[in-house]
Amino acid sequence: MMIAYMTTPMIGIVNTAVIGQLGDPAILGGLAAGAVLFDLVFATFNFLRTGTTGLVAQAFGRGDAPEEQAVFWRALIVALSIGLVLAVGAPAVAWAGRLFMAAEPSVSNAMSTYVTIRLLAAPLSLSNYVILGYLLGRGQAGLGLALQLLINVTNIVLSISFGLWMGWGIAGVAWATVCAEALAAILGLCVLVARFRRLPPLAKGALRNVEALKVMFALNRDIMIRSFVLLGAFAIIARQGAQLGTLTLAANAVLMNFFLLAGYFLDGFAAAAEQLAGRSVGARNREAFDRAVRLTGIWGLSVAALVSLLFVWKGDMLINLMTTSHEVRDLAAAYLPWAAFTALTGVLAFQMDGIFLGATWSSDLRNMMLVSFGVFVAALWLLIPPLGNIGLWSALHLFLLMRGLTLALRLPRRTDITFSS
Repeated sequence: MMIAYMTTPMIGIVNTAVIGQLGDPAILGGLAAGAVLFDLVFATFNFLRTGTTGLVAQAFGRGDAPEEQAVFWRALIVALSIGLVLAVGAPAVAWAGRLFMAAEPSVSNAMSTYVTIRLLAAPLSLSNYVILGYLLGRGQAGLGLALQLLINVTNIVLSISFGLWMGWGIAGVAWATVCAEALAAILGLCVLVARFRRLPPLAKGALRNVEALKVMFALNRDIMIRSFVLLGAFAIIARQGAQLGTLTLAANAVLMNFFLLAGYFLDGFAAAAEQLAGRSVGARNREAFDRAVRLTGIWGLSVAALVSLLFVWKGDMLINLMTTSHEVRDLAAAYLPWAAFTALTGVLAFQMDGIFLGATWSSDLRNMMLVSFGVFVAALWLLIPPLGNIGLWSALHLFLLMRGLTLALRLPRRTDITFSS
């Protein structure tokens, strides 16, 4: 899964590079603002992936195959319903984004184009969340890897083709993502439906099981709140960058790809922690649970250290690849260390997210995210006036540290309660 997730930020890097070749900081800033707004909307519904993984993993650990399949279909119905609402409401979402970002008109126009087109694929994108969640819950990372690679490689190829060769610019980048999501969703559903046909049919009323639905919606509610607050923090970062000027917004857009790249390295360990923790809880095996916590922590920290060092050493090359603007390059290089070390300050947050999601301890995820967000907002208020963009990056580091530490402090008690009951 680390290999699969590593290809995902390549989409952002290639998209930034494609738009960066146009040499217009406003369009680059519009892409960054659009990506943040899109992520804010879609990550709000990331529970369709994470919630599905935790519930399927626990059913797998119990040996309850019919419930694994029922979890998938319940989540898919929710995904398609939400996706259709988002697709129809795309213009309204773009309008709200323009008001929230309060950027320059050229930035806002580019952002609106990107968001409106990408939201057309909302039903397919959210279906892919459910498909990946099911596969991860069963520990089938190979098939998950194949589908993620299909999305990401198709997206990269089409972004270059539509955005540069065909001259569609930011609209081409957006349409590339729509096509990639559609291809993966259709193929993934075909594979899973063919598999389910070989299994005994679900019992009548399995999808309407009241207790199971209550558990799913309570879990999804908490994860949705947590995800909304998380992406809200990143939206605030983008907005604050816009208030510091178009050049700073464009430089931060380039640098955020370092953070995203580091995050997707670490997401592989988070996905492993989620699946292993969920399976251990379902099987009531504390020894396996403790081992999963220990090993994902060791490997995650090791990879985070290597990634940070690599970014410090070769980050200038990546910056130059993503933009041709000398002003943006110079400003991004000045703040490179602040982006490079997000891997180290964020590693514990990623690991703890995986453990708590797999164990379905969703209330703690929600509550500790709210605490961390409060600290983050206070840091922005205190640090940006005297420090400017350095204050913005400092607040991000503090936010990442708080997320990991608050959950880590809750872990021992949660573990004792779960495995003693």
